[in-house]
Amino acid sequence: MRTGARKRRWSAAVGLVVLAATTGGALGAPAAAEGETPPGQVDFPTHCPAPQEAGLPPADGPTTARITVDNPAPQVGDTVTVTYQVLRTPAVNPVGGELPADVLTPTGRILLAGAQSGEVTVVGAKRNDPVPAGAVLPAVTMTGTFTVTAPGETTLAPGGYTLHTSHLLDLDTLCTTDAASTAPVSARLTATALPTANLRSVFLGAAQGRPGAKVKVTAAGFPPGAVVTVAGRAGAAETTDRVSATADERGTALVELPVTDKATTAVIAYEGAAWSARQGSGSAAYTVIDAAVPPAPTVQKVTATVEPGVLGMTQTGEDITLGAVPYGDGGAAPGRIGTVTVTDARGGPAGWSLIGKVTDFTGPGGIRIPGASLSWTPTCVAAAGSRSVCTAGSAGVVGPEGALLASTPDAALVGGTFTIDATVTLRVPPYTPPGAYTAVLTLTLS
Repeated sequence: MRTGARKRRWSAAVGLVVLAATTGGALGAPAAAEGETPPGQVDFPTHCPAPQEAGLPPADGPTTARITVDNPAPQVGDTVTVTYQVLRTPAVNPVGGELPADVLTPTGRILLAGAQSGEVTVVGAKRNDPVPAGAVLPAVTMTGTFTVTAPGETTLAPGGYTLHTSHLLDLDTLCTTDAASTAPVSARLTATALPTANLRSVFLGAAQGRPGAKVKVTAAGFPPGAVVTVAGRAGAAETTDRVSATADERGTALVELPVTDKATTAVIAYEGAAWSARQGSGSAAYTVIDAAVPPAPTVQKVTATVEPGVLGMTQTGEDITLGAVPYGDGGAAPGRIGTVTVTDARGGPAGWSLIGKVTDFTGPGGIRIPGASLSWTPTCVAAAGSRSVCTAGSAGVVGPEGALLASTPDAALVGGTFTIDATVTLRVPPYTPPGAYTAVLTLTLS
């Protein structure tokens, strides 16, 4: 990095959870030991016609290049930073005299093939030492980013590059791959698909009633047009209480379920022939209150009813601010969500799940950082005396599709108080324009 260069720092804030980051300059890849060829270094034939104004013959010869990626095992939706180093070029100084320092700007293309195809444009900084007249142009480094769109292995090969000089005249030396051959693969990455979250849920208009009472049930999060079965449950088995409906365009089915089976202790909803963890909701607790038989004249019957409570959550604070990232470098901006406390006082067999979704980050001039650039590492601790075991969601991408923050399983008897936290990291692409980038993280408990 040249002395005297300036860096700007910025921060940002977001809705329920505010995420802030800053960006800054690129670093070169580490050098290999003397006599060793760095991993990914390749040679390929290139044809470099001199600019017409230079009056020089074309330069033909091998280009030595190397491509590296910052994340060789991303998930679909991740943004990957790629670095294209031209270590040796046949192109020569196109001006008649010495080329001064810091007048050479490189741009190039990286060719993608395999699971994902296309091109990535890379650009380098205007940074070079003086080049004598007639000498070979120096090594250059270019960087760029692309979003992973498909799972599987993607190969990266060097494509053509342009060496632009801005001394006396603006001159472009365009170096292209020999038409009779293709540049060899210099780097590889293997992407994995994002996990799919089950957002199906069920809500009851009443948590108890006498035998035969019709309970208003809302089943949400299903595919529009799906046939949804709403049924009673006693432990892990279904009771005889059952009704079906078709989900509307919002994926919601509204039904009235007559609860006549006294064994019913919860209500579930699902699509398909039977409930499954993939196509079914969690259960909502329900209590059938049977009418008491009048006691004999000399006998008194005393009945105490423990009424179920509710499932709810609270969160400390409103906003958080992520750590700053220097302009140019990009990288990870760390932070932490406000602590979430979930209280489950419903009783019955129903577990719960806490899902998070994040929007894209919007910055100055409408520039966006994809929501899939935000990942988290959740933790969940159950308070002493809690009946349920709390399981934290997997570390990984949050994104607009949503990810599991924490959950408890169905069981014969559940409940308790649970403290949930998560560290978050926003991956900021290099050379993201400075400014405030905001997004909204929504947590949904069901």
